[in-house]
Amino acid sequence: MRLANRPLRLAACATVALLAAAVGCAPQDESPGGPGAAGQGKQSCDRGKLTTVADGKLTVGTDKPAYAPWFQDDDPASGKGFESAVAYAVARQLGYGKGAVRWQTVPFANAFAPGQKKFDFDINQVSISAERKRAVAFSAGYYDVRQAVTALKGSRAAHAKSIAALRHLKLGAQVGSTSLDVINDTVRPDQPPAVFQKNDLTKSALKNGQVDAILTDLPTAFYITSAEVKDAEVVGQFTAAGAGAGKEQFGLVLDKESRITGCVTAAVEALRKDGTLAALEKKWLTDAVSVPVLK
Repeated sequence: MRLANRPLRLAACATVALLAAAVGCAPQDESPGGPGAAGQGKQSCDRGKLTTVADGKLTVGTDKPAYAPWFQDDDPASGKGFESAVAYAVARQLGYGKGAVRWQTVPFANAFAPGQKKFDFDINQVSISAERKRAVAFSAGYYDVRQAVTALKGSRAAHAKSIAALRHLKLGAQVGSTSLDVINDTVRPDQPPAVFQKNDLTKSALKNGQVDAILTDLPTAFYITSAEVKDAEVVGQFTAAGAGAGKEQFGLVLDKESRITGCVTAAVEALRKDGTLAALEKKWLTDAVSVPVLK
């Protein structure tokens, strides 16, 4: 599931602080996207002068609707919500002000599907995985993820205290998501899970009793229960390791041949090092301490 961060090697920058490296050094081809993820040759990370889809602009993709708490009011360009704020922080690190950022609608599964991309990077709760790396490149992880189970209050699913207790339930998740992977690989239910194109449909299925419980990332589960399905509760969360080895992280998605993957990774790592990511997480995402861990 989640992959641990790998340090970015920067040419001729061994003694330069990471922040400077993010904006001034040409990264080598080693990156979280895998061998060759930095694309054809090396890319200078001169601020505001990257090789981007639109000259002088940074094009950022995400899905529509853009869900809270990752975005607010279905408006990625607002700068409000965790992922909107992260996107603009990365853009600033790369030398692009808010006015130089263009947003593009990209359906969730299309972001990491094979093929040339029309965005510079996509931000949409996409977990880094070896399978996805075959089709796209990833930045370093910008958020450490745990998956969670949500069910209607008082239901049989709401009383589940273990993974084994989930196996006899009808579970639902979004197509192509790591939530669905956790159902199939960790829970391994007795019946096939219900799979939905968007999380809106997943939430509706829970409301309507089409499924006993749904899986999402933990912040989304908190938002669902606090603002969207008031008679639902977060039943529990899975361990950080999830279904596989290593940690699950959300990463920015780039074209497999993108020449700026290394620059974007250096920007993300600089934001992690200087505390920006932690501050944005504290501001926009809910604390998970009180949610029991399902084992």
